[in-house]
Amino acid sequence: MKKTAIILVNWNSFALTAQCIRSLQQLSQPESATVILVDNHSEDGSGEALKNEFPHIIYIQAHDNLGFTGGNNLGILYAIKEKFTYTLLLNNDTTVSPDFLAPMVAYMDAHSEMGALQPLIYYHHEPSIIWNGGSYYNNWLGHPSIRYIGKTLDSTPLQKTTPIPVDWITGCAFFTRTSLLDSIGGLSDNLFMYFEDIDLSFRIREKGYQLRLLPQSVIWHVGGMSNKNKEKTREGYVNPVVHYLNIRNRIWILKQYTSLQYLPSVLLFNSLYISGILFYFILRVRWGKFQTACKAVLDGLLDQIEYKPLTSPSE
Repeated sequence: MKKTAIILVNWNSFALTAQCIRSLQQLSQPESATVILVDNHSEDGSGEALKNEFPHIIYIQAHDNLGFTGGNNLGILYAIKEKFTYTLLLNNDTTVSPDFLAPMVAYMDAHSEMGALQPLIYYHHEPSIIWNGGSYYNNWLGHPSIRYIGKTLDSTPLQKTTPIPVDWITGCAFFTRTSLLDSIGGLSDNLFMYFEDIDLSFRIREKGYQLRLLPQSVIWHVGGMSNKNKEKTREGYVNPVVHYLNIRNRIWILKQYTSLQYLPSVLLFNSLYISGILFYFILRVRWGKFQTACKAVLDGLLDQIEYKPLTSPSE
C-alpha cells in the first residue's frame, strides 16, 4: 500500500494538535499513513506533552520557531528520506473525516498529470458551512481568492464525485507527490507563513502538473488561531506580524509571477488594496500596525522569495 506522510506543525497548541491527531487515528486505512509532528520550538511544553500523549507518531523537534514554512520543511525532508509516496501538509487546527485520505490517494494514483490535491474544507464550528471550496487566482488583479465561503454544499455547483480544477492549493491541506517536492524543493523558508501555498502551487504548475479540489474528501478547519492575541490591545486582536507577512509576501508573489501583460492592472489594484489597509490603520489610530505595514511594503519591494536546498537546520 502506498504510504502517505501527514505533516503537522505544532506551536503552543496542545489541545488543537491533539484533537487533530485523534481524528487521524480514526482513518479508515490507518496503515496507509504516518503522522509526522514537527514542534516549532513551543514555549508552553506542548511539544513534549504531545510526544508523550502520542508515542506512535514520528516526532521532530525544531530548535527555533521556523514558521509554517520551515516547520513543514523539516517534515518534508523526513518524508523524502523515508521515501513516502505522498505528502500531506495539514494544519494542526483541523479534524478529518475517516475516509478523507483514500480518495486523494486513489485519484493521484490514477492521474499521473496531477501534481497536488486539496479536500473540501468546512468550518469546524459550523460543520456544514464551507471554509474553502476551491482556491483561485485573478491574473489581471494579482489577487488570490477562495470560492463558496459561508455556503452549504447544496447551494454551490460542486458535486461530490466531480474533481474541480483550481489555481492553487491551500496550505491548510496540501496533498502532493513526495517525489515532486524532492524535485522542486519544499516551501520557501523566508516566506515564514502566508502565500507559501500559492508559491508552491505555481511552481508545481510550472512543471506542467495540474491541481484539483476533491469534494468527496472532507475535513474541518478551526482557522486563525495563531493570528490573534487572546485579549484586545490598542492595536486590536490581530498580531501586527500577520499584517507584515501578508503584505510583504503578497508583493513577493506579485514580483515573482506577474506577467508583463497583467502588470498595469496588477500595479493599480494592489496599490489601491495596500493603500486601503494603510488608510484603515490611520483611521483606527493603530500607528504600530501602520508602521509595520509600511515596513512590509519596503521589504516587499527590496527583497524577494528565496529558494534554498531542502536541508535540516543543523546540516
